[in-house]
Amino acid sequence: MASSAATREERTAYLFLAPGLALFALFVLIPVGAAFYLSFCRYDIIHSPNWIGLANYQRIGRDIASHGVFFLSLRNTAQYAIGTIPVGMALALGLALLVNAGLRGVSIYRTTYYLPVVTSLVAISMVWMWIYDPTYGLLNYALALVSRAASAATGHRLLISPQTWLANPTQAMPAIIAMSIWRGLGYNMVIYLAGLQGIPEHLHEAALIDGATRWQQFRAITWPLLKPATAFIFVISVIGASQVFAQVYVMTNGGPNNATTTIVHQIFQNAFSFMKMGYASAMAFVLFAIIFVLSLINLRLMRGGEVEYV
Repeated sequence: MASSAATREERTAYLFLAPGLALFALFVLIPVGAAFYLSFCRYDIIHSPNWIGLANYQRIGRDIASHGVFFLSLRNTAQYAIGTIPVGMALALGLALLVNAGLRGVSIYRTTYYLPVVTSLVAISMVWMWIYDPTYGLLNYALALVSRAASAATGHRLLISPQTWLANPTQAMPAIIAMSIWRGLGYNMVIYLAGLQGIPEHLHEAALIDGATRWQQFRAITWPLLKPATAFIFVISVIGASQVFAQVYVMTNGGPNNATTTIVHQIFQNAFSFMKMGYASAMAFVLFAIIFVLSLINLRLMRGGEVEYV
């Protein structure tokens, strides 16, 4: 009887899981399998896939070896990750510490900082394109005000010419990085804030009784106990930075002169602009391999983040 009841429960469980598993197979497993097959084919949507073996992957290897466009996309994606992750995490931690300090109206601050996270990335990109506009942009207007104030203070004319932020190969990627840091700040801040509020207060009280300064408390108590939150933010940030696309597509479309093209942008370009679906699929699996390896490395480096509260 017990065995029969267990079997019925097992069947019931599978029935409840069946719709979710069917959707997962339909929208995830099957497309991934199809993309993996196409990565070994020459396919342009119009004609049937033509099996070419490892030719697409060999082409990617030659591109990297010759410092071609895909190599540039790898370099730009790495530059974006290096530019956004450390600065974004540091600023988010600083904001979380300030918000956690018992400020009045803390809920307003949380909402204000988190609002860009839930706002459409395309809409935010359009707003920042206006900020970066060389003629009417807010940033160049601010530079003009600084120029006039410095000239008045020194008695010498100091002219800061308007900058073509998104049209300059050396300024375009830093401009996108600045926007992305601002946009993701609220999400990281909320994660850090949750970590800060999970630290037992008696640890800080005991340190205060022992005469520890705020910096000593942060270094010996707060930062070590924030290691799980830091590990989570770091891994998620690396994955997100590896897949950056929307702001690049809207603000620069990979330009100027491929200065902001990224891996996902190249996948999109090859798939839907050049109709090279097989080559784009191979790029997608190269990106998957990169993210998978980076995630394993990050998790291994961050292992041991679980801290027991005393």
